[in-house]
Amino acid sequence: MNTKQYIAVEDKYGAHNYHPLDVVIDKAKGIWVWDVDGRKYLDFLSAYSAVNHGHNHPRIIKALIAQARKLTLTSRAFRNDQWPMLAKELCQRTGYDMVLPMNSGAEAVETAVKTARKWGYQKKGIPQDQAEIIVCANNFHGRTVTVISFSTEPLYRKDFGPFTPGFKIIPFGDADALEKAITPNTAAFLVEPYQAEAGILIPASGYLKKVREICSKNNILFIADEIQTGLGRTGKLFAWEHEKAKPDMIVIGKSLGGGCYPISACLATADVMNVFRPGEHGSTFGGNPLACAIARESLRVIKEENLVANAAKMGKYFMAKLRTIKSRHIKEVRGRGLLIGVELYPEAGGARRYCEALAAAGLLCKETHDNVIRFAPPLIIGTKDLDWAFEKIKEVFVQLDK
Repeated sequence: MNTKQYIAVEDKYGAHNYHPLDVVIDKAKGIWVWDVDGRKYLDFLSAYSAVNHGHNHPRIIKALIAQARKLTLTSRAFRNDQWPMLAKELCQRTGYDMVLPMNSGAEAVETAVKTARKWGYQKKGIPQDQAEIIVCANNFHGRTVTVISFSTEPLYRKDFGPFTPGFKIIPFGDADALEKAITPNTAAFLVEPYQAEAGILIPASGYLKKVREICSKNNILFIADEIQTGLGRTGKLFAWEHEKAKPDMIVIGKSLGGGCYPISACLATADVMNVFRPGEHGSTFGGNPLACAIARESLRVIKEENLVANAAKMGKYFMAKLRTIKSRHIKEVRGRGLLIGVELYPEAGGARRYCEALAAAGLLCKETHDNVIRFAPPLIIGTKDLDWAFEKIKEVFVQLDK
């Protein structure tokens, strides 16, 4: 079957909940992917940071195969030998006391919400069912009903109500707004350090540090959603490290699974995580031995192959090159590490057509919020391949500026 045939089958039998580029991938290695017609592309999206290590990293694949041959799933009804070791290694690597494993990013965010509410009732003394969590406009924390209840994107909410109460929305990057929104019933502030889905929005320097101070002063939990920004993407292991503003809890996922298997987690202080008792929260697949073995190797690869430092160096290099492009359609190039956005003026006709043109040129990326092109290559990338990508991007801007 060729590309058109696969797309026809998907359009007939698959729910139409995505609008992907018309590329049908069937093979990948490192930073490169190939479609069913044999065309080669540079992956410049990394599955929204889930493929930070590159596709089919040999060490991670080896760990996957070895564990799959031994044991894949026990559920948490029994213990397994991989989960405790991942828990220990995650805590030692991040400086947190305890970890609760889940599978998807949305599940981890739900876990953070439940944890914050429980902490608010048990530790802060908030009246039952009155806990509030403050979030930011233009956030993206997942797709569950509770998570979209505090989204400001109409597309994510339309026809999915009624919604879960208990959330207060403030502008992103506005520490004064956070302080004003806090009440005696506020349990937590949940925020993405950098908003990726909203268009690679980076708050002003000092914002996260101020957030940390405000949360400490008011006895509320500072929760950072590092699902897309964490594990090296921004040139630090976590984005909060850019300002040394350590949250009480972080949510991680995506690249924790090394591009091979879904796994996510909440990490927190013992004071926060100890609110749970057996039976109060869990997941059949959460902490399964296959996912944990993969995640353990994923963490080792990040450290031993210096992916964090490479993201910082390559991000600085690539953004400097992007800023040399002379185009009347480019409004701004912004980012941190290898999380980069090119915002276009509305007159450019939308970022989608640029992404389609780039795909035709062999470079796969994705538009976000209509007018922003997101560039997020695997963290293993080097200058030679970034130079190749840059030439393709420059050519497309010349072509579409006409």
